[in-house]
Amino acid sequence: MNASAFDAIGLSVRLLTVDAIEKASSGHPGLPLGCAELGGFLYGEVLSHYPQDPLWANRDRFILSAGHGSMLLYALLHLSGYDLGLEDLKRFRTLHSKTPGHPEYGAAPGIETTTGPLGQGFGNAVGIAIAERMLAAQFNTTTRSVIDHYTYVLAGDGDMMEGVVYEAASLAGHLGLGKLIVFYDDNQVSIDGATSLTFSEDVMARFAACNWQTFACSAYDLEELRDCVRKAKADSTRPTLIKVRSVMGKGSPSFAGTHRVHSGALGADELRKMKQAMGVSPDREFHIAEKAIEFFRTRSREWKAAYDAWFAEFTLWRAENPDRLTKWQEVFGGYRPPYDLAGMNLPKYSPDDMVATRTAGGKIVSTLLDRCDEIVGGSADLTMPCLHGMTYSDNFARTNPKGKLIYFGVREHAMGAIANGLALHGMRPFCSTFLTFSDYLRPSLRLSALMCLPVIYVLAYDSIWNGEDGPTHEPVEHLAALRAMPNLLVLRPGDAEETEAAWEIALNHRQGPTALSLTRQAVPVYAKCDPDWRKTITRGGYIVKQAAQRPALVIVATGSEVSSTLHAVARSPFAERIRVVSMVSRERFLKQEEAFRAELLGTGTKLLIVEAGVAQGWESICGKPRARIVSVERFGESAPGEQVAEHLGVGPASLLEEIERVFSAYES
Repeated sequence: MNASAFDAIGLSVRLLTVDAIEKASSGHPGLPLGCAELGGFLYGEVLSHYPQDPLWANRDRFILSAGHGSMLLYALLHLSGYDLGLEDLKRFRTLHSKTPGHPEYGAAPGIETTTGPLGQGFGNAVGIAIAERMLAAQFNTTTRSVIDHYTYVLAGDGDMMEGVVYEAASLAGHLGLGKLIVFYDDNQVSIDGATSLTFSEDVMARFAACNWQTFACSAYDLEELRDCVRKAKADSTRPTLIKVRSVMGKGSPSFAGTHRVHSGALGADELRKMKQAMGVSPDREFHIAEKAIEFFRTRSREWKAAYDAWFAEFTLWRAENPDRLTKWQEVFGGYRPPYDLAGMNLPKYSPDDMVATRTAGGKIVSTLLDRCDEIVGGSADLTMPCLHGMTYSDNFARTNPKGKLIYFGVREHAMGAIANGLALHGMRPFCSTFLTFSDYLRPSLRLSALMCLPVIYVLAYDSIWNGEDGPTHEPVEHLAALRAMPNLLVLRPGDAEETEAAWEIALNHRQGPTALSLTRQAVPVYAKCDPDWRKTITRGGYIVKQAAQRPALVIVATGSEVSSTLHAVARSPFAERIRVVSMVSRERFLKQEEAFRAELLGTGTKLLIVEAGVAQGWESICGKPRARIVSVERFGESAPGEQVAEHLGVGPASLLEEIERVFSAYES
């Protein structure tokens, strides 16, 4: 890239940006105008990519963490030859377009992740960089390197203010992710005005303290940018932050350098002045400089040559490593056979065995980490509490890229964002914390759901049964909040056997994330009257205990409340007239056909719903007056779990009294 191409691409990006935003009467011109040359430098010179194969396994990844500046990305994808035409730019921010207001994963080729909530893209990039190192360790040989790429990020002042960035940066520095390079757009402007209103820290010093190497340059000096990238790549032991000083809205005669250009169309008068100042006719729309077109035409041939060279190397690797080819296809081809835990020699349980579902889950995780290369993950400093019973200990570290257990530290927010990045690079990640702390990772979890990424969230200590820890650690509203999220599968198994079935459901659910809600306390394994319960449970629920005659009452319970219900029913004089259903997934059950739902719940039968959480959402199962919901509509208490459960009405003795009330009303 020479200086004239550098300038021509910058001009083209600016003009495409302002025309698209003007046409939409909506958008964020400030960042694309300020970073136009930087973007051209990245896409034209730095990135190893091949627009004709946007899913090339060894491409460099670029993440626009400051996703509001989406027109920068769209303009660069168009200029460099991705399948994003000029008509797509003209449809910016319109219904069903490839160019939504913020970059959305899957909307157009070349968009690596959904960004917009500030800091999330940064966290995703850390996950992608971890995945690159893991996959390089899995697939590269002493003679051939088929995974060897960089992850680049463009982040702004807003990203740097978000806590998730600090969490992710801290872990990235600790792990020494040397192929992660972040450009920090230091334009010193935020929506409210100058960043000096709220932000005076030394960002470079902060990152240096996190074991990053740091450099600074102008966003408009080609040689300075090149020098920073060279120095970044020279040290493979540390990630790099490059602070680039830019001008927000550069090129706008009236608004450059001010917060007024952050968002909104410039307006016809300002657009006319801007084009005149750039030497372009005000009547010319979506103008692209000829030198920019020529540059990318030449560059596309160079990209193809590099891509062909890699493919030749990959062909040799494939011939030499046929045993690894299946795994390669699973990661990069998207094909995986169904997971079958029955053949993995997991522990066998008998009725009345006392096992916490977190403990059963921990044993499953150990087996999966041992046997499945693509499964990776860990916890936010809660490995033994959340994955109790796990014996796998080979942790990922800067000196051990083959380890698959990730110690995230006390960083729930970043953990979720990093897990999304791992999933974006073809891994099957899980991450774990207490259910009550799902609030900390919810923004990342929401993006898992938005992108339909198959991340598994292991959320233990799932109810008021936590007892002595008190109300701060006793979730009551969290299951309802999770179930309210589109595309998220919530599973709450009731015993160790159901936990295995729930894990298998989660592993085979690839259309979005899964939340596994697991107990801290030991719960009994119970006998199941349905001989095909392992198959039936995949539909959301099954009959645990059948009535001896047509049931007068059907009790639907989840998690630890299933065993409490069974205990209460066993002591009831009406036991022969009661059916008990374990509903591991309410939402999956609701998607079944009416005949199946009626088979479990009966028709016109009295229903009792039991869950140690708020009732919100359970009315979708049955509605009043047919059913009564036993729930917890307040925060918990600090006392032994059994005492708290009885105090709040969900312990066995309380449930027995509730059953007697139902039958008293029934008989009358």
